[in-house]
Amino acid sequence: MDTVRVRGGELYFEVAGHGSNAVVLIHPGLWDRRTWDREVGLLPELGYTTVRYDVRGYGKSSRLSPGEIFSNVRDLAAVMDAADVDRAALVGCSMGGAIAIDFTLVHPDRVWGLVAVAPGLGGFESTPEEESYWEERFAPVQDAIEDGDLQRAEDLRLEVWAPLGTDDEAGRRIREIAFDNLHEITQDESGAEELDPPAASRLHEISTPTLVVLAGHDPPDMRRLGETLRDGIAGARVVTVEDADHVVNLRRPESFDAAVLPFLAEAAP
Repeated sequence: MDTVRVRGGELYFEVAGHGSNAVVLIHPGLWDRRTWDREVGLLPELGYTTVRYDVRGYGKSSRLSPGEIFSNVRDLAAVMDAADVDRAALVGCSMGGAIAIDFTLVHPDRVWGLVAVAPGLGGFESTPEEESYWEERFAPVQDAIEDGDLQRAEDLRLEVWAPLGTDDEAGRRIREIAFDNLHEITQDESGAEELDPPAASRLHEISTPTLVVLAGHDPPDMRRLGETLRDGIAGARVVTVEDADHVVNLRRPESFDAAVLPFLAEAAP
């Protein structure tokens, strides 16, 4: 367990294992590095140096100040440098997937494999139907925030991102970590620097071996996003875990392993 100083604060990270190849795990928004508890135990046993960290504003990393200028790409580079990792496979879920894609575009020489799990994608534009879907689901969230009921707002968000429920063991863990990061729901991330041009228009630049893992119970635009990545990145593979929702590795760990572990073994230098 360690921290690295970055502009505006500190980032918390952990390193496990001493393998010849490194894997960096990047968590989704709403949650923190603990979504990778299982993988940080498994991957070192398979010979990988494994790094996970709390993205700025989440977990044990520094909170964001209103309007604070920051770069998730620079933050990831700082974590890798502090962990003495020059080159790694990046495994990112949702927000973490978007960070991994952006980092691969900026620092292709530092990435030997890219695994984007239910990922975001900078510059990806919704269709009018998809915008209506999101407006319908997030209007009640905004109402709850304006009423000061953040717990209600978070439960409404989890209905979107964890529609398989939060009553089973995996669902309870998904809800627990989300509620530990309840502050995130109102934090100001407007100062986040974005790639210009954005990743969606630059996918053809990525030559890194790429695997995209989608969830069958994710919002409808996620499949189209996966197709965009498949069509835009030469050689990209897309696997859909039909019985999973957004945090695929927590919800369906065996299916996640079946998709990701062989890919890492094949892509490793």
